[in-house]
Amino acid sequence: MRLQDMNWMDVERYLQQDTRAIVITGSTEQHAYLSLTTDTLIPLRLALAAAEREPVVIAPPIPFGVSPLFVDYPGTISLSQATYDAVLNEVIDSLAHHGFSRFFMLNGHSGNRMTEHLRELQEEGTAAFLWYDWWREKAVKAFESQHGLKLDHANWGENFPFNRVSELPGGQKPPVNLELLSDRSPRDVLGDGSFGGYYQVDDELIQALFRAVVDEIIELLRMLR
Repeated sequence: MRLQDMNWMDVERYLQQDTRAIVITGSTEQHAYLSLTTDTLIPLRLALAAAEREPVVIAPPIPFGVSPLFVDYPGTISLSQATYDAVLNEVIDSLAHHGFSRFFMLNGHSGNRMTEHLRELQEEGTAAFLWYDWWREKAVKAFESQHGLKLDHANWGENFPFNRVSELPGGQKPPVNLELLSDRSPRDVLGDGSFGGYYQVDDELIQALFRAVVDEIIELLRMLR
């Protein structure tokens, strides 16, 4: 259930039965040959799939994050930490004002974090938050171990059919030594932007990963009831 598909009366009726909401935090930044909005598209598609089995309201995604590392790549849009914090805080405050109180924070970008304000709301008992970095959680870790793969920025693990915008190279890229970023520009170190690893794997494999993450999200959403 997306807010964009509801009117205010629909939301009011929903809140009489449930106070959960999925809040998607993403980014608009370089992902090598993948869409610049990869970090928003992936959590949105995960949320939509999960909500088919566990009906929870999905707020419109926050499409910008803290992405200063990639500002030299055209198309990247980066917020300051203060701006990001303010936007996230005010989104949650707006939803909480109407009665939402249990928030599944479905994050797609490593530069995004829980804010101090949200922690305070949780400590006060005003709201409950479950912050979920989809690529860092148990489902992905188990998948990596099972298949001998490592998910990293702009490699196979973010290469879903819905965020492909161009042909990708075959094979794999050697892992990038990120320590070089301390004294060299990111574009000089990263080149095409991928952090290394296979650019793509068989679609059946990536769909299996997607299903595993959706299953984990549903389990956690049910814990928020």
